[in-house]
Amino acid sequence: MPLTSASTSTCILVTGGAGYIGSHVVKALGEAGYRVVTYDNLSTGHPWAVLYGDLVVGDLAHREKLRDVFDHYRPKAVMHFAAHIVVPESVRNPLKYYRNNTANAVNLLETCLELGVESFIFSSTAAVYGDPREIPITEDAPLEPINPYGQSKVLVEKILADCARAYPFNYVSLRYFNVAGADPRARIGQVSPEPTHLITRALKTALGQIDRLEIYGTDYPTPDGTCIRDYIHVDDLAHAHLLALEHLLSGGTSRIYNCGYGHGYSVREVVDMAREVTGIDFPVVEGERREGDPPALVADSSRIREELNWQPRHDDLAYIIKTAWEWEKRLQEHPEQFQN
Repeated sequence: MPLTSASTSTCILVTGGAGYIGSHVVKALGEAGYRVVTYDNLSTGHPWAVLYGDLVVGDLAHREKLRDVFDHYRPKAVMHFAAHIVVPESVRNPLKYYRNNTANAVNLLETCLELGVESFIFSSTAAVYGDPREIPITEDAPLEPINPYGQSKVLVEKILADCARAYPFNYVSLRYFNVAGADPRARIGQVSPEPTHLITRALKTALGQIDRLEIYGTDYPTPDGTCIRDYIHVDDLAHAHLLALEHLLSGGTSRIYNCGYGHGYSVREVVDMAREVTGIDFPVVEGERREGDPPALVADSSRIREELNWQPRHDDLAYIIKTAWEWEKRLQEHPEQFQN
């Protein structure tokens, strides 16, 4: 469906809107004319990343403050991004993930239902599929997460489905594949003291911030022996959120969608493209496999394309890496602008 002009009186509450993906969605909402309020505890987010609307600093565990925000802004819908996302950490500290990702989502949902917010968009993940049996992965594939991070998201999806059956409430759950890239104007992008994403690590290696890029596993059953992932530009993902919002605000029912391009690139292909974009032959070493890395994760995104008419505009690995590269260079050249 085409995006319609939003009313400036239509308020959308975005939890985690100061983070990487949330801030790009806030940008898209603001550009589309929505009134936006970001609710973020700034544990990993940054005030400078919120380009539109108001920022309220608060934690989802603080029910009274959350209720006050709902009372004051009266949002028409909620987009929920606030979560811990580091898979190895979730294995070491599972309760941290169940407390923040699952229990705090229940706090948020209870507040939505208490104050009459009936539309909810959830930031989910391809990690819900675990080690998939078939590629590409459809939304009907079994949910078999292999780490607490993925399990914490599955639990929220099940809670959402129960809420939709029990209350006047509808949701869209968007299962992201590998999100990458940055704002084309290099205003916002990914910031992490210990980045785990391949593209980010490759670019930081090109800049000399990391000594060498390690490839984890070269003996997978793929054409070049390295893992294959479906990379989606963050702005295309943000557009998917706006389409999901339009769907709910126009009376649509609860749906689940994969967000990916439907094809993947191997680690070696990403490294080669990063070298081409940057013009730097940065050092790469080959290491052992990481536990829990499936050989390939590629989305079947036909459902969101057909039902919401989602048409990606940045399905180009060179473009994805170029926007991330411009962002990384700005971070290095002007660190004083991104101190908090």
